[in-house]
Amino acid sequence: MKSIVITRSAVPAPSIAAKPVLRGLAGATLLLALAACERQDAPPEPTQSEAAPQPTSIMRDDLDESVLPTPQPQLAPLDARISFSDGGAELSESATAELASILRSPQIAEGGAILLRGHSDSGGSGEANMRASRRRGEAVRDYLVENGVEAERVTIIAFGEQNPLQPNARPDGTPNEPGRAANRRVDLHVALPDEDETQEEASVPASDAEPAADPGESPRESG
Repeated sequence: MKSIVITRSAVPAPSIAAKPVLRGLAGATLLLALAACERQDAPPEPTQSEAAPQPTSIMRDDLDESVLPTPQPQLAPLDARISFSDGGAELSESATAELASILRSPQIAEGGAILLRGHSDSGGSGEANMRASRRRGEAVRDYLVENGVEAERVTIIAFGEQNPLQPNARPDGTPNEPGRAANRRVDLHVALPDEDETQEEASVPASDAEPAADPGESPRESG
């Protein structure tokens, strides 16, 4: 009987030098596997079309500014000054031209109250100057009423020589004619209907409605 002999080939054991290489390959393989898992678990990056929509401005660039309403300036009360010649209460051509312009103003059209403050220079007695200043206010009022302004809208206050714009006399005591001319005036104020303004009515005795010049007093002596 034949005997069978089994011969085993010896497998050479890995050398000591090859072990670090194997460990490095194993580590690299593990890292690649972990990275693959992370890529599978992470959500996909949004594409450009899937990105969050950008905010859209509600302002129209193509809006035509020419069709926008133009803001209107706010209407203000009207103030004007009417000058008079020496000792008189007659309206000059320049005064009537100024009043005609005032009558065309939007303030007059609004229908507000009209206040006339009459003034004089200091030439003459105080009583004469007070009457002269009132006559000037009445002259302006009459022109306005004759041209369509309701008389009840107008109030006259006579100040006489009390509120000069400029000195009536120079430092040496001589008359300051340019200053006196500036003081002979009526200050006109047209209020707006909604203006909160109280207008004081002038209280003048009936005798003051008579001619302004005192007996023996020349017109040039009254302001």
